[in-house]
Amino acid sequence: MANKPWRIIPRPLLETVLNNHASHHRVHQPLIFHGPRGVGKTTLILERLLGEWNTAPHLTGYVDFAECVKDHHPQFDQSFPWSSWSICPHPSLSVCRTKLEECLESMAYQGVKLGTISSHQIFSTLNKWHGLSAALGRIIQSNNSPKTAVVSDKVSKSVMWDRAVFTLSARCNAVEIDGVLSLGEKGKSLSMEEASYYREAVVALRLAKEVIKVQHGWRANAIEDLNRRGGFSRSLANSCTDWPCLLLELLSQAAEIGHFQPKLVINNIEVLRNAILVDGDSSVRAPMYHDSLIWRMIALGANEKSLPVILVTSDSYYSYRAYLDFGFIDVFISRENFGWSVQEAKLHMVTDYFSNSEWRIIAEVLGPNPRHLFELYALKQSDYHMKMMNDKGGTFEDLVDAYLAYLQVTVVNPAMDKALKLLQNFAAEAQSGKISKDKLCFGAPWRHPPRKDDATLRFEWAKIQLMDFVQSLVKAEFGLNYLADWSLEIFDDPSAVALLEVGLLYAQRDPSFIRPISRGIERCLVRWFQLASSYGD
Repeated sequence: MANKPWRIIPRPLLETVLNNHASHHRVHQPLIFHGPRGVGKTTLILERLLGEWNTAPHLTGYVDFAECVKDHHPQFDQSFPWSSWSICPHPSLSVCRTKLEECLESMAYQGVKLGTISSHQIFSTLNKWHGLSAALGRIIQSNNSPKTAVVSDKVSKSVMWDRAVFTLSARCNAVEIDGVLSLGEKGKSLSMEEASYYREAVVALRLAKEVIKVQHGWRANAIEDLNRRGGFSRSLANSCTDWPCLLLELLSQAAEIGHFQPKLVINNIEVLRNAILVDGDSSVRAPMYHDSLIWRMIALGANEKSLPVILVTSDSYYSYRAYLDFGFIDVFISRENFGWSVQEAKLHMVTDYFSNSEWRIIAEVLGPNPRHLFELYALKQSDYHMKMMNDKGGTFEDLVDAYLAYLQVTVVNPAMDKALKLLQNFAAEAQSGKISKDKLCFGAPWRHPPRKDDATLRFEWAKIQLMDFVQSLVKAEFGLNYLADWSLEIFDDPSAVALLEVGLLYAQRDPSFIRPISRGIERCLVRWFQLASSYGD
């Protein structure tokens, strides 16, 4: 057991379910793979599935929006946050967009290399959703001298497309295009006509991007005005998602069993929803962009079938509320993961990593959350543990207490501070009239926030509401079935919304319980309440 390396433990049933979905070349619905933090969703995808999903004829694009949050990602020698991404610094929407688009573009180039995406297919798909004449005329004129760039109104779109492809070919770097297609590696086996066919498809893909960029530029002022005054515009939102959705449609059409089976995995989709606009961004706000992207994924699957799309998230918004927001309760395929049961965790952990006596303490205090187990085992192997055992005669209980203190100070207390700020914002919005009076007219104490514009009063009110909510959760043994108990109004309570938003609570889909994300976090919540009560006294 001493210094045994941590291993990735297979989950045969869950892997089979996800493999079954990914094995189809086209499907009707996106799949949401969701569950509380620390149960191993990302590890399962990266360590157990992604390699197989990138074995020919399969090709999987993997986009992790959390990589845009450099202070909290393993790629930058950091660790994922225990609490929600919403309390981390928000990335720029443009960075998230670029990450998604580059991934889809690289997949499209693979489709071109296999001959499944052609210039004609790109033109047909683009022409189905976009008026092309004006944009193609603009591109042709911008790349030629005024005398040779005159475009007749009587010229058909297909002729203009071919002319625009030829015009753009002259501007593109031939060596770069050959590099994209790896023609240098297989040049001997390709005739001149075949090589020209592949090059034309690459140029056509770049032309399509240029067309969408031109059309989006025409809407820039309207988008800027929309962001300034607020509101919603489906056409402007769709303008911002035209390019990734065109690539999705092209890849879906190109999918062929046994030859080219693309799929897309988007991890931490909630980061996109919480992204921010920075100066110079010509885009609708992140929530609108997020909704437009998912709406169009749903529409593509429902109308024509799309490549398998798997959205991975720890935000409980995607376990229930997102289904209602996007139409109906089964609009997505749901696969929820809660990690191990206590018995399963014991089977894997004892005696490889912990003794039976140590496991009994872990099961009672922390529960079977895989991330808790990994972090505790790393602490057990550290110099801190050895020093504590040798110098102070410490026990394993002391090690667990030290780990709980770490969770309390670095995870729960900052998250509760953020929840308090959210409640204060709710009180300020209620006082300024931004919340409907019908929502505040009767009932629970939270419906009666302070009527004065006083920051001290709002803080005291917010703390009382949060303490009252946590105390109610304790009395309910940290389990509220919001569907079976007809308690959907719990989602109106700003305390519940705040604790769900900061990621300390998770709203399960089936069974429909609201509960802490782990037993260890549950103990820290109780400790926070005890400290807050004693401080108030």
